[in-house]
Amino acid sequence: MNPIQGQQQQQQVPCLFFLGDSQFDNGNNNLLLTSAKANYPPYGVDYADGRATGRFSNGKNIADFLGFEQPVPPFATARGSDIVKGVNYASGAAGILEESGIQLGDRISLDRQLLNHRLTIARLSLLLSRLSSSVYDYLSKCLYATLYNTGARKVAVFGIGLLGCLPQELAMYPTNGSPCADFINNDVQLFNDGLKSLIDNLNSNLPNAQFIYINITSISLGDPSVIGIRVGNAPCCVVSRRTGQCAPTQVPCSNRNENTFWDNFHPTELLNLVTASRAYNATEPSDAYPVDIRRLVQQ
Repeated sequence: MNPIQGQQQQQQVPCLFFLGDSQFDNGNNNLLLTSAKANYPPYGVDYADGRATGRFSNGKNIADFLGFEQPVPPFATARGSDIVKGVNYASGAAGILEESGIQLGDRISLDRQLLNHRLTIARLSLLLSRLSSSVYDYLSKCLYATLYNTGARKVAVFGIGLLGCLPQELAMYPTNGSPCADFINNDVQLFNDGLKSLIDNLNSNLPNAQFIYINITSISLGDPSVIGIRVGNAPCCVVSRRTGQCAPTQVPCSNRNENTFWDNFHPTELLNLVTASRAYNATEPSDAYPVDIRRLVQQ
C-alpha cells in the first residue's frame, strides 16, 4: 500500500478488497451492457501506455494509489492466483440500492459485490488447500485477520463528496450565485453525518471490528491553487450530452493537472492522488475519523 506517488514503501498489508462505484472501478464494467463504461479513448490517456482500462479517469484512480505496485485485479478478469493479494469489485453506476444506476444499464450493485466477495473467499479457500504451508500461512493472515464474516475487519468507508459541485449538476440546477448547488451539498452533509455515526456504532457492536470514515468533503475543501488547480468546475474532456462522460476519441484538454474534473462526474488523476494521500495520511483532523488509513493499518 503506497498512495504517495514516487515513494517506495514496504507492503503494509497482505491483501486489499475494494467495493464501490466508478471512483474505484478498474474494469468490471467493460463487458457489461451499460453506458457507464470507460474502456475507450480518451479515458486512460495518462495511464500506462495510454490504455483505456475501464478506469473513469485520465489515469489512475483512488484504488490504484492506495493499492500495491501491481494493481489489484478487477473481479471480472481475476483468475487463479490473481486473487492472492485481493480483488476490486467496484462497478460504475453501482449504488447501495439494487435499483441505483438502473437507467444506465447493467451494473454490479453493492449486494452483488458482496456476493462476488463470498465467491472469492470460496476460491481462496480452495487455493489454500493446494498450496505449501508457508504460502498457506501468508494467505491465512490475509483471509482470517482481515475478513469479518463477509467483510473485512479493517474497513475504510469513503463518504460522499461535494456532488453539488459536479459539472453535471451545475449544468442542471441553478446555483443562485453560489459556486455549487448548495441544496445538493446540504443533503450530502446529512448523509455523511449519519455515516460517521454509523462508524461509531459498528466499532461498538462488532467484536474486533475497526471501521474508519474518510471525509471526501473535507478533502475537497480548501484552496485548489495550492496543488496547481486552475479549472474547478468544467470537465477536461469533451463530454457527451447524453451521458456526461467523455465522448469517444475526442481530444481532451492538455492541462490535465490543472483541472479538478476529467468528465462531468469524475476527478482527474491528480485529484485521485490527493484524495488517496490524505485518506492514507490525513493532513487535517477532519479528513478521517477516528483515524486515517495509515494508523488503521498499524493497529
